[in-house]
Amino acid sequence: MFLEKIRQYAFDGIDTWIPENKKDKVLLFDYLQRHEMPIIAHQHQAHGETFDEFKLSFLKSLKECAEPQPLLINSHTGRDWFTLDQQIQLIDIATNFSVKTGIQVVHETHRGRIGYSPQMSQILFNKRKDYHITADFSHWTCVTESMLNDFGPIVEEAITRTRHVHARIGYENGPQVPDPRAPEWQYAFESFLGWWDRIVAINKATGQPLLTFTTEFGPPPYMPIIPFTKTQTADQFQVNCFMKDFLRKRYTDPIFCG
Repeated sequence: MFLEKIRQYAFDGIDTWIPENKKDKVLLFDYLQRHEMPIIAHQHQAHGETFDEFKLSFLKSLKECAEPQPLLINSHTGRDWFTLDQQIQLIDIATNFSVKTGIQVVHETHRGRIGYSPQMSQILFNKRKDYHITADFSHWTCVTESMLNDFGPIVEEAITRTRHVHARIGYENGPQVPDPRAPEWQYAFESFLGWWDRIVAINKATGQPLLTFTTEFGPPPYMPIIPFTKTQTADQFQVNCFMKDFLRKRYTDPIFCG
């Protein structure tokens, strides 16, 4: 069982979506309660052929994510093609939900979603002071084809808005380097460490709730494969364990999820 593997390798908790299958949901909730493991619930299911349908689905999905009383809800909010007004409406729905439940909803900086780029995020920051994020800057390096050197003020604003971190390392042409341990990717590793250092320091200085990290190196197609063989260039789970152990030595306070 993957949950047992996460616990065995000393992750503090898990970052995952709530299963639609009731049996799987009971299995997940029982395991977390039995082993006193926290969960970060992942909202990605919201859908709809119209925006009004999407709004209803979004709120329904948030309510389902709240069932296990997660540390927070990480949300794949909206679509990148929604109008600014529609994006703001979704942020307001999430904020009102957080006020009513006490569970913070943070919006992931993910391709295809409302925070897909630094430029779009800056507009949303200007519109809503309570717009907080899951910092997954690997998507921004991919979208902008850069290590964000031209976006210093926006990145700094994003750092102050961060309540959760997806600790995956991207680069100029993709959201995930093949293996962060390889010397050819150290320049990207150092860039991300600089951002994460600032997030941890600001979170501590401002007295925010305990920061959470998810080591989020994914399987193919995030993980590159060798052509014709379908062999992954690195072991995904080993990479995530490496990131967890490396960051735990660097930062003593955050909660690390797998």
